[in-house]
Amino acid sequence: MNTSPPSERGTVRRLPQRASYEEAVIHSILDEGLVAHVGVAVEGQPYVLPMVYGRIGRHLYLHGASVSRLARQLAQGVPVCLTVTLLDGLVLARSAFHHSANYRSVVVLGTAALVTDGEEKTRALEAITDHALRGRWAEVRPPNAQELKATSVLRLPLDEASAKVRTGPPRDDVEDLPLECWAGVLPLRLLALPPEPAPELREGIQPPAALFEYRARQGGS
Repeated sequence: MNTSPPSERGTVRRLPQRASYEEAVIHSILDEGLVAHVGVAVEGQPYVLPMVYGRIGRHLYLHGASVSRLARQLAQGVPVCLTVTLLDGLVLARSAFHHSANYRSVVVLGTAALVTDGEEKTRALEAITDHALRGRWAEVRPPNAQELKATSVLRLPLDEASAKVRTGPPRDDVEDLPLECWAGVLPLRLLALPPEPAPELREGIQPPAALFEYRARQGGS
């Protein structure tokens, strides 16, 4: 169990008591999240883009169009910062200063590498697809040669990853406790709604079981 910061730059400085460097914590947040925000600087201009991802062991995999600016930059080995955040609640304090949020987040620093091996690229695309919905890769048509050529897959190691978590009620100052102001937490969660079939879907094709399992986990009925 790794409880030490992965590096000097990967150390959580603000409220370090909320930090975790344990792989189990980091992986659990990444596995529950759906969208990563990926930051990279191009000729001095920072860009942060949302991207879907998949995890295999101690690596994250990203994909995008081979002609995209972000994919080209990452393939050249530029430094990258990737973040994933799960918002669990709004923390409403008696003072404006102590308003906050309950959250679980991961920050990954490192350098992405272009995946050139065909088998690894296919495994990565499978992981990305199944990250959205378990078992989905086995149900759909896999990418053909032209689609694979048009897609870049990038591998980002989790060597410099840290988690930060806030839970619990507001931390009001003692002198603010008598104030006539409601304080507490508004819990939030991702809610999966009923599936909407594609207009061209043939009659009689039922949604996969994993979709209903996902809805049940996310609180859908």
